[in-house]
Amino acid sequence: MALPENGSAWPPPEWAPVYAQMRVDDAWYSGDKRRLAAVYEHAPQPNARRNVWGRRTVDHAAPERDRRLHVPLPGDIAATSADLLFADMPAITVDSTETQTRLDELLDLGRVQQVLLSAAEQAAAMSGVYLRSTWDRAVAPDRPLLTVVQPDRAVPEFFLGILRAVTFWRELSGSNQSTVWRHMERHAPGEVEHALYEGTPTDVGRRVPLTEHPDTRALVESLDLDGAGANGATVSTGIQQLTASYVPNMLPNRLYRGSPLGRSDYSAPLYDQFASLDEVWSSWMRDILLARARLIVPRGYLRDDGPGRGATFDLDREVYDELNMPPNEAGSGITLSQFAIRVEEHQRSAEAIMRQAAQSAGYSAQSFGLDGGGQPITATESESRDQRSMVTRRKKAGYFRYGIREQVTALLALDNAHFGRRNDVAQPVTVDFGDGVAESEQSTATTLDLLARAGAVSTKTKVKILHPEWDDTAVEAEVAAILAETGAAAPDPVGNFPM
Repeated sequence: MALPENGSAWPPPEWAPVYAQMRVDDAWYSGDKRRLAAVYEHAPQPNARRNVWGRRTVDHAAPERDRRLHVPLPGDIAATSADLLFADMPAITVDSTETQTRLDELLDLGRVQQVLLSAAEQAAAMSGVYLRSTWDRAVAPDRPLLTVVQPDRAVPEFFLGILRAVTFWRELSGSNQSTVWRHMERHAPGEVEHALYEGTPTDVGRRVPLTEHPDTRALVESLDLDGAGANGATVSTGIQQLTASYVPNMLPNRLYRGSPLGRSDYSAPLYDQFASLDEVWSSWMRDILLARARLIVPRGYLRDDGPGRGATFDLDREVYDELNMPPNEAGSGITLSQFAIRVEEHQRSAEAIMRQAAQSAGYSAQSFGLDGGGQPITATESESRDQRSMVTRRKKAGYFRYGIREQVTALLALDNAHFGRRNDVAQPVTVDFGDGVAESEQSTATTLDLLARAGAVSTKTKVKILHPEWDDTAVEAEVAAILAETGAAAPDPVGNFPM
C-alpha cells in the first residue's frame, strides 16, 4: 500500500473502528474528565448513558459544578506495566567488544531507557507501540536516534503477521476545523518516503510540496532532501532492514481475532469497572459534602443586614435579644443537621473494584498496594504475591525483546551508513530483562551463608552472586583479596620453603 491518493477518506475506512477504540482507551489513560465526557456523551451505544461519564452535567453553563470525580486507576495500570518492564534497563549486548562500546554510547546518549519506559506505558494503554530508528543531524549530528510512535498515528501493512511497511502520520501546526495539514512518513525496507497533504478533518486532500509548511520545510533542511517537489521526497536509509517495528502490548486481540494488532490492558474490558470506581468515589465525596455540619436556626436569630442584603447568623454571638415567641414553641431552638459518612461501605466497594480491575488487567493486587500490611517481606515472598504480575511481565518482555532487537540492529546499521562507523551488525543482539525481582542484601547474605556451610559453592561463585555486574577481572581480584585476608590462599612452595 502506497501513500494515500488525493481526495481519499481519512482515516482509512478500514482503520476507523480501530482508531475509535483507541480513542476510548486514550480518554481513560489521560484521566481528563472532559475527554471521558466527550467520548461517552456522544457514544452510539444505548447503555453508554448509564455510565457515570455518559450522563450529561446538570448545568452546562457552569461545568465547574460537575461533581463527578475520576480515580486515575487506568493511568496507574499503564505506569505499573512500564515499571515492571523497564524500571531496570535490560541488558542489551553484542559479542563484539568494539561494537558493544559504541552500542552503550548510543543507548546512553539516546536516553533509551526513558524512551522504552514511555513506550511501555503507552503500549499498555493503547494496545501497542511502534519503535522507529531515524536520524536528524540538526538534533543529533553524530548518531542515529530511537523514537516512539503512537499506534493511532500509524497505518501498518502486515503480511502473515509480519510488519512489511508502515505509514506514520501527524497533524501539523496551523490546522483548524476546515483545513488540516498532514505529514505522511512511510517506512519500507531500504527507504522512507515523506509527503505533505492539505485536506480536511475527514479527507486527506491534495498532496503539496514539503516546502509549503514550516514543519516539513525544516525536515527538508535537516535531512538534506533533494527533489522535495509536489510528490514529496524519498530518503534512502542505506540499509535493507525496516526502520520501524511494531510491539504489541498483549496478544491475541479479542475484538479482531486473527489480527496482528495487540490489545490494551483495558480491553478485558475494564471500562465498566473504571466507571463504577468513579461512581463510588464520587458518591463517597458527595457523602462528605453532605455531612458538613449545618445549623437550622429560627428567623428571630438572624440579623437583618438591611434592604436587599438578606440576613446572617453570627456564630460567635453569645447574647440574643428577647424573641417574640413562646419559649416552648417548636422550632424556637437551634438544630444541628449533620449526616453520617458511609466510609466503610465506600472503601470496601472501591477496593473490591480495584482488585478485580487489576486482576482482569493481568496484575496482582499487591502491585497496587491493595494487599499486605506494610510489613517487610523477602524477595521470594514478594514474587509469590506478585506472581500474576510477574507472569504478565514475562509475556510483555517477550514482545518487547523482538522489537528492541530489531531496532538496535537498525541503529547500528544506520550508524555505519550515515555516520561512518564500523559496527559489526552480523553479530546477534541479545536482550536480557532479568528476573524482575531485586533480592535484599540480607536475603542474599543468608543464601550465600547456607551455600557456604553446605560446601556447595566456591568463593568465585559467591562473589559473582553478590556482584553480578562485575566483569571477570574484578571478580578475580576480589577473590584473591578474600583468600589472602582469610588465609585460605595456598602457600607458594618455592617462595616460602627453601629447596
